[in-house]
Amino acid sequence: MTTTTADDRGVGPLLRAWREQRRVSQLELALRADSSARHISFIETGRSRPSEEMVLRLAEHLDVPVRERNALLLAAGYAPHYPETPLAAPELDALRDGIERLIQGYEPYPALVLDAMYNVVAANRGILMLLDGVPESLLAPPLNAMRLTLHPEGMAPRIRNLRAWRGHLLEQMERQIALRRSEPLRALYEEVAAYPLAHEDGDDEELEAPAYFALPMRIEHEGRVLSFISSISTFNTPMDVTVAELAIETFLPADPATVKYLQGFVS
Repeated sequence: MTTTTADDRGVGPLLRAWREQRRVSQLELALRADSSARHISFIETGRSRPSEEMVLRLAEHLDVPVRERNALLLAAGYAPHYPETPLAAPELDALRDGIERLIQGYEPYPALVLDAMYNVVAANRGILMLLDGVPESLLAPPLNAMRLTLHPEGMAPRIRNLRAWRGHLLEQMERQIALRRSEPLRALYEEVAAYPLAHEDGDDEELEAPAYFALPMRIEHEGRVLSFISSISTFNTPMDVTVAELAIETFLPADPATVKYLQGFVS
C-alpha cells in the first residue's frame, strides 16, 4: 500500500483545497465538469467516491498540475494516470533533441531549460557566457538557476538592478509554490530568500536606464552592461510529469547595444 499525504487526507479535502485556491464555487465547478453542485459537495465531504474519470475531469477544470493529478488519483484509490519518465530515458530522445536544437538555434542569445526545482537540464553558449566568474562550488551539478543568480558569490554581484530582479524571481517562486505545493521548492525559496544582497547600491544604475517594455535583467559582462528580457515557455497539454515540469527560459536582448555585443561575442 502506498502511504502518501494524499492518501491520508482523502481525495475530497484535496479537491476542495484546489477549488478554494482557484476561487471557484461548487456550482461553477459543477457546471464546468457537467456535474451537479450536490455531487461536488458529496465528493468533497467524502459521502461519494468519484470515478477515475471524474477525478481527472475535475482536476482539468481546476488546472491542477500533472504531478498533483496523480496525487488526487492515489487519494481516491486509483493508480497514477501520468508517467514520470526520466529525462535521460530513450522514450524522450526526440524531446531532448528538439530542446537542444531549439536553444542552440537561439544563439547568440542566452537560453536554458529548467525542471520544477529550477535545476538547469540544458543550456546554450549564451548562458555559459553569463556564468563567467562564477566559482566552481556553484557550478557543481545539479546547476540551480536560482542559486546561480542570487547567491552573493554567483551572478548577483554583476546584476546592476539586483533588488528588482531578485524580487521578480522570488515572486515567481512564490507563485510556483502556491501552484505545486512542493516542500523541496519551499526549502529552496527559503534558502535563496535568505541570501544577503551582494551589493546595496546595485539599483543606482537603474535610475539612469532607459524605459523598458518589461523588467530587464541588467548584468555586467567584461565591463559592459547587458540588458535582457526573460520569457518562459512550457509544453502544451503534457501527458508526462517530467515534461509537464520543464520550462524553457529565453533571454531577449532589451536594447541595440546588447544585440550588437552578443552577435560579436558568440561565433
